[in-house]
Amino acid sequence: MSRIICIANQKGGVGKTTTAVNLAASLAAAERPTLLIDIDPQGNATSGVGVDKTRLRHTVYDVLINGADPQDIIVDTGQPFLHILPSNADLAGAELELITETGRELKLKFALAALANSYRYVIIDCPPSLNLLTINAMTAADSVLIPLQCEFYAMEGLSQILQTIRLIQKGLNPLLVIEGILLTMYDARGNLGKEVASEIRTHFPEQVFESVIPRNVRLAEAPSHGKPIIYYDITSRGAASYMQLAREIIQREAVNG
Repeated sequence: MSRIICIANQKGGVGKTTTAVNLAASLAAAERPTLLIDIDPQGNATSGVGVDKTRLRHTVYDVLINGADPQDIIVDTGQPFLHILPSNADLAGAELELITETGRELKLKFALAALANSYRYVIIDCPPSLNLLTINAMTAADSVLIPLQCEFYAMEGLSQILQTIRLIQKGLNPLLVIEGILLTMYDARGNLGKEVASEIRTHFPEQVFESVIPRNVRLAEAPSHGKPIIYYDITSRGAASYMQLAREIIQREAVNG
């Protein structure tokens, strides 16, 4: 069975898409068949693995709105063990079209049921807002991974996403759990990052990943080349950090069964 992990935070600029792309690529590099789902109309995860979103004939939009079989939409990224269900600007209108649909929050969940035995991991990149697309992702997911930037307003953004998760658990997906909180854009040279990281670990000692994603120039450059960091610069600190995160997730799952 697939383990479906949704990467979500209502706050933008926290490394959400960077985490989705690089975690998916790192799990695939560990020879775990992995599907990356881009459910953000910006389509940055799609271009981040080298797929030209402007040339796509079909996307996740067709799955959600037209009932297309996701297996017919999935694209091979050219990287071993990694496929993507892509997105582009067409998805921007999906929320309005879904409003009148019966069971609109369950569209993605039902669509992914047919893929349960095809992939070991499914990683979903959500938009930076609470809308029907994010709700679909959380309803379909087994867990939520929360990227959290090491900055002054981190706790405020975290409280918002935790409240959203509680609402989803109450109404749509009672089995949804928090995969973990991932500290991102960490700068060890200043005191602020250290203080924020310490505060988050104090408040959530069991839920913060040991892996920390640093501020890293090579990590920032990789999307412009359409490559996950492990294929752009395997020697960079960003690559090492995401490979460590993938190992941590695999090990956690092994321990928890």
